[in-house]
Amino acid sequence: MEAKAESVPTYSMGNLTYEVPVTLFVENRRRLLAELKRFAPEAAESSIIFLEGGVPVNHYNTDTEYPFKQEPFFHWIFGVTEPNFYGAIDVDTEKSYLFYPKPTETDVIWLGKLPKKKDFAKKYLVDYVYYTHEMATTLTSLNRDRLHVLSGKNTDSDLLFSTPDTCNIYDFTQTVDHSKLYPILVELRVIKTPLEVDVIRYACEISSEAHKYVMKSIKPGMYEYQAEAAFMYYVYKIGGCRAAAYTCICASGNNGSVLHYGHAAAPNDKRINDGDLCLFDMGASYYGYASDITVTFPINGKFTDKQRIIYTIVFQARDVVFKHLAPGISWISLHEHAIREMLRYMKYELNLLNLEIDDMIEAGLGAVFQPHGLGHLLGIDVHDVGGYTNNTPQRPTKRGFNTLRTVRKLEPGMVVTVEPGCYFIDEVLDDAFNDPLLKAFLTDEINTFRGIGGVRIEDVVLVTESGYEILSHLPRTIDEIECFMSTGKLEERGKDILKNGI
Repeated sequence: MEAKAESVPTYSMGNLTYEVPVTLFVENRRRLLAELKRFAPEAAESSIIFLEGGVPVNHYNTDTEYPFKQEPFFHWIFGVTEPNFYGAIDVDTEKSYLFYPKPTETDVIWLGKLPKKKDFAKKYLVDYVYYTHEMATTLTSLNRDRLHVLSGKNTDSDLLFSTPDTCNIYDFTQTVDHSKLYPILVELRVIKTPLEVDVIRYACEISSEAHKYVMKSIKPGMYEYQAEAAFMYYVYKIGGCRAAAYTCICASGNNGSVLHYGHAAAPNDKRINDGDLCLFDMGASYYGYASDITVTFPINGKFTDKQRIIYTIVFQARDVVFKHLAPGISWISLHEHAIREMLRYMKYELNLLNLEIDDMIEAGLGAVFQPHGLGHLLGIDVHDVGGYTNNTPQRPTKRGFNTLRTVRKLEPGMVVTVEPGCYFIDEVLDDAFNDPLLKAFLTDEINTFRGIGGVRIEDVVLVTESGYEILSHLPRTIDEIECFMSTGKLEERGKDILKNGI
């Protein structure tokens, strides 16, 4: 009798939510080993890759913890959801190791019975699992000459990453290499595997449906935070997404001109008034992988003349970007296409601007209306790593381009956001009208748009061999939005869609 094949372990929240095969992380480990051996063959010989996972973070000096989120590099390699883990890979044998604290009687009382070593090995498809107090003995017994640890800077946050000092890594080997692992992992995370794309696709599908649920649920007189609550209710109840990938931005009226509205000092607490334009930027996270989607729509279902104008400006820019988006094109050129189209439309279709488009670009006029870049890489982090490295062009210094999160050329397997926007920010407009260089381009008619807020249209896009695939699915044209708001029916997430994540 033929032996029955053992099923591949998966991560799922149950109730028809997407089942992520843990082989995703086995493949990532294989990619890492292959790239280390290719990139630094001498350093790869007789070496160990070593990482520390995330640790719980307390609310200041209290005994209450923030909801745990795994450290992204550790998640990419091992997929472990629990805190306080360490991980290692013996480069010579390609065997993988996990280490975790031996549960105490107190742990069992407060946290419940934890899986045994063999259970963790099966759950995460690693070769060996030991307790943390066995780590030094285990790794020393491998008798390797070098230990690779993480050290580098995130170019979005400008914050340094260094291996924590919670254990003495020099107990494992005499030579510790801080230079190889970080740049290799960053490059690998830029290009997603098909298994990773499937998880991101699922998060985007659930988030898209949640946005539509909010669009149909929110009414004049309700508050912005109720839109946030409706979104989180949907992605969690229907999609099993316990967390958002970032703080929800639920801006109405003039708040739409605040790029990262929703922060602690402005916690989505405004009453949404009849006639307001809503700019809702929200994305769920599933098994550590993010989505990031923005919709802009009128609360009462019909765009006013001025709202229609601003939305059209942004939609035209979006349309131009998608006409040019393809493997091999540089992100900086796509950004310029978007800005150039916005300025062209404002000048020739609306008579809001003066003089020549090339001169506007050179002066940085685009940043007056869109002070952010066209978009960003997306993956485990909503602003994923890899925007700028030693092997990519560096950040531009020119106004209107210095906010770009990357200027890479697009490659198949990249996941990016495309998010052109147009905003009327009082302080920025005041500065522009007081700047002799910029003032020459502006007409007084611009001031009539103050208070309208802004428009952003943000999609998640997978770069493919032949072009691209938009992973977010929403009504986008003015006609589609108005039709959906008046007559559209919500598409319930069917069993097959949830199961397959597509």
